[in-house]
Amino acid sequence: MSQTARRLLIVHHTASPALQELFEAVRRGATTDEIEGVEVVTRAALHATAVDVFRSDGIVLGTPVNIGYMSGALKHFFDTIYYPCLEETRRLPYALYVHGNNDTAGAVRAVESITTGLGWERAHRPVTVIGAPGKDDLESCWELGATLAATLSDPG
Repeated sequence: MSQTARRLLIVHHTASPALQELFEAVRRGATTDEIEGVEVVTRAALHATAVDVFRSDGIVLGTPVNIGYMSGALKHFFDTIYYPCLEETRRLPYALYVHGNNDTAGAVRAVESITTGLGWERAHRPVTVIGAPGKDDLESCWELGATLAATLSDPG
């Protein structure tokens, strides 16, 4: 990557085959050949740090729904980065994908509450998937990754 490359961070908790499919679709979209000048970095939610966020120009968040809420791993990520990133990452573009077996509303609401507190800007509507991911779900995840990467590659 050139020195002027922008960085897209994908923070994910990939705890099932369904989430693996969604994660891979997001990553494929973000790394499509049509988008230049964007480095894509992936971090498991339990290993992502405030430094990763500081070094990023945009972020994709991925989580399963656990008992109606985001995963504990993604919550841990937010717990560790919230105050260090509170002032310095305002207006950071972000997007979210969520997988659940029944309902995703609680997880989406929780992530949106935290990102609002951080002052991050939603760059794509959340992609929510119930049950086994279908072709349309995977295409939506691909689009999410491509949209965030294209947002970063646009110099305007």
